[in-house]
Amino acid sequence: MASGKKLYAHAKLRRLRREHGLTQADLARRLDISTSYLNQIENNQRTLTATILLRLAQVLGVDPEYFADTDAERLSADVRTALADEASGTPVDATEVLELVRDYPAVARALVALHQRYQDAAGRVAALAGPTDVPPVLGEPHDAVRDFFYAHYNHFDPLDTAAELLANHLRLTPARTAEALSEYLLDQHGVRVVVTAPPATGESRRFDPASRVLYLAANYTDGQRAFQLATQLAFLEHGHLISELAADLGPPPAAALARIGLGNYYAGALLMPYGDFHARAEELRYDVELLAGHYGVSFETACHRLSTLQRPTLRGVPFSFLRVDRAGNISKRQSATDFHFSRLGGTCPLWIIYEAFAAPGRILTQVAEMPDGKRYFWLARTVTHGGRGHRSPRSTFAVALGCELRHAHRLVYSDGLALDDPRTATPIGLGCRICERRDCAQRARPPAAGRLLIDENRRTVIPYAVDRR
Repeated sequence: MASGKKLYAHAKLRRLRREHGLTQADLARRLDISTSYLNQIENNQRTLTATILLRLAQVLGVDPEYFADTDAERLSADVRTALADEASGTPVDATEVLELVRDYPAVARALVALHQRYQDAAGRVAALAGPTDVPPVLGEPHDAVRDFFYAHYNHFDPLDTAAELLANHLRLTPARTAEALSEYLLDQHGVRVVVTAPPATGESRRFDPASRVLYLAANYTDGQRAFQLATQLAFLEHGHLISELAADLGPPPAAALARIGLGNYYAGALLMPYGDFHARAEELRYDVELLAGHYGVSFETACHRLSTLQRPTLRGVPFSFLRVDRAGNISKRQSATDFHFSRLGGTCPLWIIYEAFAAPGRILTQVAEMPDGKRYFWLARTVTHGGRGHRSPRSTFAVALGCELRHAHRLVYSDGLALDDPRTATPIGLGCRICERRDCAQRARPPAAGRLLIDENRRTVIPYAVDRR
């Protein structure tokens, strides 16, 4: 956390206190402060001082980083995105956005919610104006699920804890995980695993509840087979918990998609138990390839697991995780940080994740600076799905893993890099429409704020030049 920055953490503190079953008087006594002082902190009338922050970390067993004000930074980005929409009609200064989020967070959230409803309504109107045989689309369920994981900072401790307990009970080791899970499914759930050639439909896992048979594709690796077994086990053993976690998304299809995502989350947590994986990641300095090899999983799966290490009492490096295709479509985005993935106008073409397609299989790194001056360290690599057999369907993506620059020294990928040299940083943005930069030669759309400078007698290398005043 930056020094000199006032830290208000009323909501997080109140939630954490209640999780520990403490009253304000109980916690105040443990912190050696008055109950009225704690009440003022929880009601956003007093800031968290460094002394109180350290005491809270000791008393409640959390990392001081837990109280970082990432919620406000995320909300600011969401508000800027909403106001950048052409429907807004009026450019709003970034300072005013920050003041709105700081002083009236409930109003800011309402504004973001209204913008989301406007987008849904606009999609409905567009659908109704089209062919009569096409039903109206009321928003994208996949986006709702991505927002769901984003809102939870990509960490679900109940699933992590349950998976870790089972992994310890079964004494799972990467070499025999698939075998052990097959035996467990048969003994505890009466489920028989049958390995079969994948059908023409591309179906690679199918469970028949009536016969209690789980069909898995023969072209899976041991790691992939173990992951699918663990995913099915999640639904059989923790279906109720998964439904509770996904309940906020309402009716299908969003809730159904979230269940699949949470099942996959449990599978990753079972194959890579939290405590063991965290210790191994720290020991290997977050070398993704070594971690993937040790646990018998893919590079992408190891990256995804690294982005979930946010248990309050045992935090790893807070990562953001992203997967894109060659056209720039984002198919996965999870974040344990305040980094905001824009859904408006695409992402920044200067991001290292797009460079990865030009160097297949190589790990590329980048120090990236956002318009607000915050710097991140990114690593990116291409991954390929499928392709086992000449006629098998295959797809290629690029995945990226990023953290705030202050954590970069903990990663093996930062060795030998001049992290503190501002000349090494690549200036990027959240997307052309909401990017505040005025000197980017790569800009594909004019920014939402500012007046365009149009002069037929003058040409510059900067597209969509904007009046800096």
